Amino acid sequence: MTSNPTPPFVTRVPAANTPIVVAIDGPAASGKSSTAQWVAERLSFRHIDSGALYRAAAAAVLRSIRGSGDWSEDDVLRAARGITLTAARGAYVPILNGADLESDIRGSAVTHHVSRVAQMPRVRQWVNAMVREAAAGTSVVVDGRDIGTVVFPGAHLKVFLVADPWERARRRLTQRLGRSPTDPEIAEETERLVQRDSLDATQTVQAKDAVLIDTTYLTQEEQVERIVSLVKVLRPAL
Repeated sequence: MTSNPTPPFVTRVPAANTPIVVAIDGPAASGKSSTAQWVAERLSFRHIDSGALYRAAAAAVLRSIRGSGDWSEDDVLRAARGITLTAARGAYVPILNGADLESDIRGSAVTHHVSRVAQMPRVRQWVNAMVREAAAGTSVVVDGRDIGTVVFPGAHLKVFLVADPWERARRRLTQRLGRSPTDPEIAEETERLVQRDSLDATQTVQAKDAVLIDTTYLTQEEQVERIVSLVKVLRPAL
């Protein structure tokens, strides 16, 4: 009797009882982090948001050097020395010198500077090393940029999320404002996202073996169900 063929989306079949790496990439506001967090909860995996580390680095340098953001890559790396990834709430979260950074990393100042920080080559190397170290020895769902192409090119499953820029802007504003945004508000946010896409273009590339999921007309629950179903093909016992 012949064995079942490996599905085309499976990058590498995990051996029994070995940790699984699920890599989720996509542009800004495509729903990577919230979807990855939910998938991790469903599967009892750890969630790692690599973007939170870039935001943490930006928050750290903004704390250490006040002003307009005229700082170097060395400044960022020095400020980031106190950052660690700590297991909490089913995820690995960035901590700076023992203090939680959650409120800082979602603020407008960090949002303004994070793209610049994320383009610094040695900062990217630092983030990638932190993420790989955190993922060692445990099943994880990792989201961000370069996850399936650079950070975990051998991930067992790679997913690339996309959505129409208008819909991405609407979702981001709804989450931020806690209400339905107006069309002018969405239009302004859409313009910002398109500019961000241009800045992040080299770090937002779909891996050749990634599963493309257009979430424009999907609910978050539907996104999560699709990814969980793909992971269960790798390990049906989950």
